[in-house]
Amino acid sequence: LTGTHAAPGDKRSRLPLVAVSSWRSMGTAGRELDGYVGFANLPNQVFRKSVKRGFEFTLMVVGRSGLGKSTLVNSLFLTDLYCDSIYPDSSERIPKTTEIQSSTVEIKEGGVRLRLTVVDTPGFGDLVNNSECWKPIIGHVDSQFEDYLNSESRVTRGILKDSRIHCCLYFIPPSGHGLKPLDIEFMRQLHQKVNIIPVIAKADTFTPEECAAFKRTVMRDIQENKIKIYDFPDLEGDDDEIAANKQLKESIPFAVVGSLSSISDDKGKRIRGRRYPWGIAEVENLDHCDFTTLRNMLIRTHMQDLKDVTNDTHYENYRSQRLANVINPAERHTPLPARNPMAQIEFERQEHEAKMRKMEEEMQQVFTQKVMEKEHKLRESEADLQRRHEQMMTQLEKQQHDLDEKRRQFEQDKGEFQAQQRRYQQEQEAQQAQKAQHGKNDKAKTHKRGIFA
Repeated sequence: LTGTHAAPGDKRSRLPLVAVSSWRSMGTAGRELDGYVGFANLPNQVFRKSVKRGFEFTLMVVGRSGLGKSTLVNSLFLTDLYCDSIYPDSSERIPKTTEIQSSTVEIKEGGVRLRLTVVDTPGFGDLVNNSECWKPIIGHVDSQFEDYLNSESRVTRGILKDSRIHCCLYFIPPSGHGLKPLDIEFMRQLHQKVNIIPVIAKADTFTPEECAAFKRTVMRDIQENKIKIYDFPDLEGDDDEIAANKQLKESIPFAVVGSLSSISDDKGKRIRGRRYPWGIAEVENLDHCDFTTLRNMLIRTHMQDLKDVTNDTHYENYRSQRLANVINPAERHTPLPARNPMAQIEFERQEHEAKMRKMEEEMQQVFTQKVMEKEHKLRESEADLQRRHEQMMTQLEKQQHDLDEKRRQFEQDKGEFQAQQRRYQQEQEAQQAQKAQHGKNDKAKTHKRGIFA
């Protein structure tokens, strides 16, 4: 214990063995430092870096048309994500299949930037035959996982763009009779791929008692069909946080009312809600609906947990399955030609080249089609311009003919008018001459009468 821990001839400062023994005996046990070192500032560094980079969140809304999905999303984030949407008429509104439409907006609050992507699914559940209408949605979720996996597997990755679906709000119609077979089948197909949060739409159609009974019915159907919805984690904190988390669990499914209109209540206070002949349904009143609870859960308290569950559970399951298919050729859709890594690289290169050639051919076809359409439009425009030119020339010739005719008529009228003026002037001169002659004769007669008087 009195020796030193150093090699012979080492001139560096030698640490006593008792100190080494004490250091090794500490193991991994925590220990409070006597002074300030500085690594307690690490959370602040992470905070500054995260705020500078910004955050991403992708929300999917699924439900039949007319349940207020767009209104609820706009109410949650106080922005209009569908300002550029074109609402077709009734003849164009009948979809042939479920569509996938994404709207992205960057919002800022308190210096924190959030890149919000809302994925809408128009056409879901609106057909007479809704069998397998969830397949386009599953394909979109898997494609986002695949894109992230490909980005993660590149040699030069950079900053990964996260477009994975972090949360799915499934809107349940306020029927009062529990879940329909389509609702059950959709959630069973997607509950292993995305965080599903059931939402009862248009809750203002229920009385409080009817809403509570409908919630119990929906939860019973979910449990009986073994559907895994988003499980709120158990928080360890003060009693207020534990009570709030318990209230969240008891509020599922969330009964919500959405509105962007601002109205005045009986006291003159401006609130968001809907006015009815029997009263006002306030959006942000917990006694009327669960809108505030849903907003707090989705944005203030559990947004990061939704992203963590997506990354650590759903994405990891997809990633493990994909890598297992690569390792085991029997489970791979496209079997590998050999286990040799060089052969695998050559095979993937050939696949990539074939894919690029196919994409080039498709782009060439699209370009040719676009050129043909443009040429057809130009020919139509040229023909239309020629037709308009001919019409204008015809109108100009007609106007020129009318002007010539009017000029000729004007010249004729002018000549007749001048001739009449000349005749009138001659008649006036003749009358004046005649009057002058009569005046001379009268003077001569008077003069003679004066001589002989």
